[in-house]
Amino acid sequence: MQAPILMNLSMDERLKNIAEDGDVDGLFSILAQDPYVLDRIDQIPVVDTPLHVAARAGKTHIAVEIATLKPSFARKLNPLGLSPLHVAVQNGHEQTVRAVVRIDSELVRVNAKGRVTLLHYVAQTENVNLLARFLRDCPSSIMDLTAQCETAAHVAVKNNRFTAFKLLLGWLRRANKEYILRQRDEDGNTVLHIATSTNQPQVMKLLINHVDVNAKNCRDLTSMDIFQLQRDSLDREVGNILRRAKAKRSSEITEPPLTLAERLRRELSFIEKRDKYLGIDQSQDSETTPRDVRSIVLVVATLIATATYQATLSPPGGIWQDDSPSKSNTTSNYGQAQQKSHRAGEMIMDSSKFSAFFTCNAMAFYPSVCTILVVVIGLPYSYILHYSSCFLLYAYFVSMAIISPSGGAGNPLNAIFLFISLLMTFAVVWFPLSHKLKAPVEKLINL
Repeated sequence: MQAPILMNLSMDERLKNIAEDGDVDGLFSILAQDPYVLDRIDQIPVVDTPLHVAARAGKTHIAVEIATLKPSFARKLNPLGLSPLHVAVQNGHEQTVRAVVRIDSELVRVNAKGRVTLLHYVAQTENVNLLARFLRDCPSSIMDLTAQCETAAHVAVKNNRFTAFKLLLGWLRRANKEYILRQRDEDGNTVLHIATSTNQPQVMKLLINHVDVNAKNCRDLTSMDIFQLQRDSLDREVGNILRRAKAKRSSEITEPPLTLAERLRRELSFIEKRDKYLGIDQSQDSETTPRDVRSIVLVVATLIATATYQATLSPPGGIWQDDSPSKSNTTSNYGQAQQKSHRAGEMIMDSSKFSAFFTCNAMAFYPSVCTILVVVIGLPYSYILHYSSCFLLYAYFVSMAIISPSGGAGNPLNAIFLFISLLMTFAVVWFPLSHKLKAPVEKLINL
């Protein structure tokens, strides 16, 4: 009874011929005769499916039809440990690869033998067109590791594929994912270790500002140690690059780097506390991304800051348009009225009402600006936003001092305003500089 079952599970010879010829009509003719032929093939864990055959022959149309009828075929490995798309790339059929990936971009992450994904494979073969397309269609594929814990950057450098590495680095910089370059392979080597040992100064020049030049591998060797051990076979420029980056030998490093266990035992960093109190969940299974939460908080805080700042420029009751150095009597048809002394640009409301207005306005303006500053900490160019906020705060208090109804350069209220503005400006400058900003735990690669 077992032999007939095995015979039924093997691929029909006609189906193979149809896949090789790209005969879509013939495929549906077979399915009309035997609707379960593809299901029986799918029951075999490792098999050369009709999709493998079509991919090997570069028959794009029938490959798309089969991948649509039986999506699981696109993830199935043949006896050589290759998926249909790996077979297509191996045989140079880019059009077939692109067409099938359009059906499901996650196919870029399918693991072949050795957990090699399509991204790893095109980085190894330096097919830059497909490499760029895979990064665009499936950005998460950059996180995938081979069985040797290698990223696509490791693979490109190990195979001396400079153009592919340059493309990967450019994408990582644009996606703000340079931390992936700190990933270590099974031997503890970063991309810099590999570039040093394989004598690739061009790669090192591009890489040196994005990695820890003093990272150690499993043999407790830094990149400078590797250069010293292999200096006779390495280019002198390799050593010069490391020296300019102030790279050290392992014996010269006095403070060992923190391990992940040591980092987790420490108190939360400021960024982690901020994310906790703002309800930002960094976990991958969270339905709300940190970017969504930050955007909502920033929009609300910006609206409050804008409204309160605008209130200082157009205060309730308006501002005087002329100077009146002393109290004067003005006569109208309705009798005599007394006008208080004022200067152009001062608020019309009296001092008691101004104190209430300023207190409420400042209590809304300050927290909103501080919220903006806290949310943007850790983002690219956040220091520029901090320093520009200093001038915004100073301008706010200068405006309030100028339009205060009691006016005058020697007025005590003005002096208090300016003093507070200087204190707040100092606090805003000091605050980001006083915190050593640490990356979230999720980005601590191989500590």
